[in-house]
Amino acid sequence: MSEGQGSSGNVLAAICSFFIPGLGQLVQGRLLMAIVMFVLAAALWIVWLGWLIHLWSILDAALYKPRR
Repeated sequence: MSEGQGSSGNVLAAICSFFIPGLGQLVQGRLLMAIVMFVLAAALWIVWLGWLIHLWSILDAALYKPRR
């Protein structure tokens, strides 16, 4: 499977993050970032700004390039 932006793994991760912020990062094996995204989105949805974190989560999962 190819890696980096546009790869099928990143597309799947972005789709996962679309439904639950942080799930895409978890699929990519980035546990700490997944927790950060989920907690921030959950906390900020209370004050109507969670959609910003939600979008950030989707973009972060889609554009992620693993280190070699």
